Amino acid sequence: MKLETERLILKSIDENNVDDILKIRGNKITNQFVKRIPPKTNYDALDFILTIKKRVENKETYYWGISLKNQTNLIGTICLYRFSEDRKGAEVGYELLPDYHRKGIMSEALQSVLNFGFNELNLNEILAFTNKFNENSKSLLLKHHFILEEGRIDDGFPENLIFKLKK
Repeated sequence: MKLETERLILKSIDENNVDDILKIRGNKITNQFVKRIPPKTNYDALDFILTIKKRVENKETYYWGISLKNQTNLIGTICLYRFSEDRKGAEVGYELLPDYHRKGIMSEALQSVLNFGFNELNLNEILAFTNKFNENSKSLLLKHHFILEEGRIDDGFPENLIFKLKK
C-alpha cells in the first residue's frame, strides 16, 4: 500500500531496507523518548522487518517507510496499529531521522496516513501516545487537531501523554 504526498513516498518496507531500518530504529536521538530495545545488527533490523511484514499481511498493522520522492533510502516510518476490536480505532506511531526534523516532513506523512485511516479504513478515531517531554511530537499532534486526553494514563509508561483525533 503506497501513499504519495507532494514531497514524499510512503511505501512498504522489505528486506532491502535493513540498513535504513537499522539507522532509523537505532538512532539515539530518535530513541530518547521511546522505550524499546534498539536494533544493534543487520540481523536485528531484518527480524523487525520480517515481523512487520507478517503483521501487515495479517492486517494487524499498516506500516510505511518514508522517503523523499527524489531518494530511495528511508528517512522515517509511520504506521497504524493496535486496532480496536471493532476496527473503528487505531493508534498511529511515527519516527524520523533527526536530520529531517522541523521540515514539515512528518506533518505531510501524518496527514496522508490520517486521510487513509479515516477515508479508506473508515476509522472513527486515531490515538497517539507520546512522551510528555517530546515537544516536536506534541506540536505535530496539536497541529493536526489531536486533543490531549487529560488524566488518561498509558499503563506501564507514566511519562506518556495520550492524544485522540476523531473523524
